[in-house]
Amino acid sequence: MGIKDDAVEVRAQGWRTLAALHGLIEGELERALQAESQLSVVEYTVLDALSRQDGWHMRMQQLARATALSPSATTRLVNRLEDRGLLTRILCADDRRGIYTELTPAGSALLDAARPAHDATLERALDQAGQVPELAELVRALPRLHAGV
Repeated sequence: MGIKDDAVEVRAQGWRTLAALHGLIEGELERALQAESQLSVVEYTVLDALSRQDGWHMRMQQLARATALSPSATTRLVNRLEDRGLLTRILCADDRRGIYTELTPAGSALLDAARPAHDATLERALDQAGQVPELAELVRALPRLHAGV
């Protein structure tokens, strides 16, 4: 294997490690959120993203980026959450093609109720992952990434 091949393998191994950590965390969060609040991880992510808007709303394409979903998957998800009364859509006054999404009081209440289970599960999953030799270095790097170091 040449130097170029080694670099590709290093990146591939890094990606596999990241994917393994993501899968571990997502699985734990999915189980906890379903049990605690009947929310999926992506539903929680939508409610959380909308809650961080400080009284503003988000365009559908912003929400798609925040959840890493396609526009059509985002629309289906928003439809389900709207049917549950957790968010609402608002037409943009300036651009009739624009649709905003905003959290309802019921969505905010459910998010507040789900957040402790989410946060505790995330902490526990990261602690467990930190005990796995292949994942430990990545887990230790997470606080530095958040701090921008």
